[in-house]
Amino acid sequence: MFDRLQQMEDRYIDLGDQMALPEIQNDREAMHKTSKAHRDLEETVEKFRKYKELAKGVEDARAMVADPDMAEMAAEELAELEPKLEAAEAALKIMLLPKDPNDDKNVILEIRAGTGGDEASLFVAEVFRMYQRFAEQHRWKIEVLSESESAVGGLKEVIALIEGDRVYSQMKYESGVHRVQRVPATETQGRVHTSAITVAVLPEAEEVDVKVEQKDLRIDTFCSSGPGGQSVNTTYSAIRITHIPTNTVVSCQDEKSQIKNREKAMRVLRSRLYEVEMQRQHDALAKERKQQVGTGDRSEKIRTYNFPQNRLTDHRIGLTLHQLDLIMTGRLQSIVDALIADDQAQKLRADGAQAA
Repeated sequence: MFDRLQQMEDRYIDLGDQMALPEIQNDREAMHKTSKAHRDLEETVEKFRKYKELAKGVEDARAMVADPDMAEMAAEELAELEPKLEAAEAALKIMLLPKDPNDDKNVILEIRAGTGGDEASLFVAEVFRMYQRFAEQHRWKIEVLSESESAVGGLKEVIALIEGDRVYSQMKYESGVHRVQRVPATETQGRVHTSAITVAVLPEAEEVDVKVEQKDLRIDTFCSSGPGGQSVNTTYSAIRITHIPTNTVVSCQDEKSQIKNREKAMRVLRSRLYEVEMQRQHDALAKERKQQVGTGDRSEKIRTYNFPQNRLTDHRIGLTLHQLDLIMTGRLQSIVDALIADDQAQKLRADGAQAA
């Protein structure tokens, strides 16, 4: 591990020297590539250097223990430095875990009503607002690609693009079934009802990630329906794209422009096809290792929102928080952080088992 860290530090220094070269500074593309590689190593190198400082401090303190005049002070230093050294080593192990290649990507967020009818559609709208506020806290940009309203003012389905810094790394744990327990506004007996919605978080796929052949597409145009002014029902601006080999269908009618609707639909289609390929690779790897790896089965219920008790429970990690009112305003970070920590712990255990 430490040989690898030393190589990373040497590479970091070399990249810094390269950035000072006139030929790199005068080549915009080379400068961008070099500075990005330098920046990607920076946090790990800084933590490694801090670790080496702590290790030197521990080594010096242990050497002083043999001196009767210095023994007491050395013992105090060791009591302070050794836990810091252990924590620094643990942090470095996490930083050296294989990175998810999708963590830096934007995401396509898809939320759909499941069981529960109107109540489920209302919860779709509320969860989407929760994610919008979470996105605002991270200064991410969120754009609705497609939505379908319900008769009671909820959403049967909403598809959105979220763009920003490392969006997938924070949002990927939201995929799955979200269950809500509460008394619907239409319930006269005060009984608690249970409804469910599904959330899918797909890393946005670029053209280089998924090659879509034109011959594999069937593109249909139709008149838009719903709000949008007089032109909505009189022009064939809505787009439906079918990927024939996989029978994947994507529709978009939010824009008055057929071209814009087609662009949005293609972004969603590419991401869905990319997700299918990711799942295929995931299943192959799981079969090979005889165990599930990664995010697991997305059809499982991952979370329960209990409004009467102001309680949220994430069933994957056994986390329960009695602050649902705050969470619904977009304060999701504590849950996301706990899921990331659990994921890292599992990877460390798997890494340790493989090493053994």
